[in-house]
Amino acid sequence: MPSPSLPRHVLIPLIVACALFMEQVDSTVISTSLPAIAESLNEDPVSLKLALTSYLLSLAVFIPASGWAADRYGARTVFRAAIVIFTLGSILCGLSTSLSDFVLYRIIQGMGGAMMVPVGRLVILRSIPKSELVSALAWLTVPALLGPVLGPPIGGLITTYFDWRLIFFINVPIGVLGVILATRFIENVREEDVPPLDLKGLVLSGVGLAGLVFGFALLGEEQTPLWMALSAVGVGAVTFTLYVLHARKTPHAVLDLGLLRLSTFRAGVIGASAFRIGIGSLPFLLPLMLQLCFGLSPLASGLLTFASSAGAMIMKTTAAPIIRRFGFKRVLVVNSLISSAFIASNALFTPETPHLAITGVLLIGGFFRSLEFTALNAIVYADVSQHDMSRATSFASVAQQVSLSMGVALAGIVLETMRSSRGSTELILSDFTPAFLLVAAVSALSVFSFLRLPKDAGAEMAAPKTARANTMPDPRSEMSDH
Repeated sequence: MPSPSLPRHVLIPLIVACALFMEQVDSTVISTSLPAIAESLNEDPVSLKLALTSYLLSLAVFIPASGWAADRYGARTVFRAAIVIFTLGSILCGLSTSLSDFVLYRIIQGMGGAMMVPVGRLVILRSIPKSELVSALAWLTVPALLGPVLGPPIGGLITTYFDWRLIFFINVPIGVLGVILATRFIENVREEDVPPLDLKGLVLSGVGLAGLVFGFALLGEEQTPLWMALSAVGVGAVTFTLYVLHARKTPHAVLDLGLLRLSTFRAGVIGASAFRIGIGSLPFLLPLMLQLCFGLSPLASGLLTFASSAGAMIMKTTAAPIIRRFGFKRVLVVNSLISSAFIASNALFTPETPHLAITGVLLIGGFFRSLEFTALNAIVYADVSQHDMSRATSFASVAQQVSLSMGVALAGIVLETMRSSRGSTELILSDFTPAFLLVAAVSALSVFSFLRLPKDAGAEMAAPKTARANTMPDPRSEMSDH
């Protein structure tokens, strides 16, 4: 159990990282095991994208209420309850017997994750001064990234030699540990004056996002009539437009669109969403290609794909100095293009490509993507006041999950289109090439959003410690206010 003598900017992120670790292990394990799960449930592997998009969509639908719930009932109370719900959903997933069951239980997991991660992030943002935020976020993500590092090989090992259902029970001991640590060390921070929940806005945004994401996901389903998929997209678009009109005249809208007036927040939402579309497709595309086209076992596939997270782990120890040296704008612009190029490079892999070369590309690509995420996760809150922080975390988290799910949906559409154009039911290697290139191009579009940032964007966070010491309030007094 962490020592109470640890600085708060280290202790609090490490506790929240228990939740992130659990979520990341779960998502990466499932990605590695998708072909085996599809075979067990007698489903098409491409159809298993619904298991990924349903979880991400559930996050997007329920996240808007997370900030209000934390303000109303206390961050610690909501954080612990979310861990319990996520853990129960994991157990149910391990007991599922059909695709419909599996998707339903993934939605329950998403309900827990919707509160767990954003509220955990809110605890950090309200407990740590902005001058220490970059370092705190690095501490948060270092242990949390152990999930993606350990997930693929663990999932591959269990799927290859045991039963894929066992992978969901990994979350049980982690969830218990997270509840214990949160109870002991996290304060039940809450707001004194909490406005009523924008229930109408919650319904409109939920239906709108659900229609858009599920509609796009169904476009890649051969068994689903085209009219049904287009109808879902149409309903989603109309409903979300109604939400936008509603939000403009509602003082405490569940998703505060007024935050987009902040240039840093706008870049951290719009630019980051484009970038994450490419990233969101990788856990879906890579394991399918490695197992279905390269003939690798789930274990061998997991041992290769974990390299991306290993590269991310390495970057987290150097991200803060790099951002302080070059500034947020330069890092986001240059690194988004580098990261997109590495996404596209996956299209060059063939069964004859040495595994060492694949590992190297994934390792370096993960290194640069991690730098981009660290910068994005900090810059989005650079100009947000403490009063608006809960709404900002809800908005940013919704955008993140929608973009990731759109990445999976887009990749699925491309694969299904390529397969159908050949009149085949099997995926071949050439089907994956346009998928990787398209999602990489979408990620590269994020550069246009980052170019619009002011040159000194996020200067308060990026300033060297010596400069911050002369301009920032005493962190101890700032923390005592929370």
